[in-house]
Amino acid sequence: KKKLKISGRELLSVPIQVFGLDQLQVLEMSPERESCLRYRMELLPQEIGRLRNLTCLYVDSNNLKKIPAEIGTLSCLERLTLSNNSLSSLPEEIGALQRLHSLHLANNSFTELPAPLCQLRSLTFLDVSDNKIDTIPSSIRHLEKLETLLLLFNSLQSLPEDVCLLRNLHTLWLGNNHLRTLPAAFGELVNLDWGYNYCSCNYEGNPLESPPPEVCSRGPEGIRDYFSSLRRI
Repeated sequence: KKKLKISGRELLSVPIQVFGLDQLQVLEMSPERESCLRYRMELLPQEIGRLRNLTCLYVDSNNLKKIPAEIGTLSCLERLTLSNNSLSSLPEEIGALQRLHSLHLANNSFTELPAPLCQLRSLTFLDVSDNKIDTIPSSIRHLEKLETLLLLFNSLQSLPEDVCLLRNLHTLWLGNNHLRTLPAAFGELVNLDWGYNYCSCNYEGNPLESPPPEVCSRGPEGIRDYFSSLRRI
């Protein structure tokens, strides 16, 4: 088998036989999204590291509290979904997944963006919505291929200037945080579909003062003009 889906309302652990499927490429242990179910698996076993040919690992909507260091041996992994679990940290070894381009971490218990993520140079999609993150490290600038960054429903007080160096960003969701200001270089994110695709850039639900929401709605030129006028004062 190259693709395997394991399902069951009472799923508590990975059946040991799975780790003998050394040609497995896709492993899914998540309930269907529309079902609103949540499985009960709390631990991804160390033996997951035996599945060296995995390209996709789906473990959404379980009760995972920890990811083993052996995840770092899955050098072929391209897509990892861990949303709707009970995670508050990730192992340093996850930074070794240099083929990973899509990572889903929404609705967990992170209070900061895990540092190893900023080593994932191939990452194009990162969803850390609905956590308790209050700061974004400046090292996020290393994610130079990032195209989608979802940060909704966190506790962000500020956004570092380094986010504005992510010039490949096409989608940036910042809604429902505690942002009062945006970086002066925010208007340099010209690949966002400003004014054309509302879903491309979302910052509603923030107490924005600088620039005010009406300026943001004018897109990158309006934001650049706003900060230029401040410098002239």
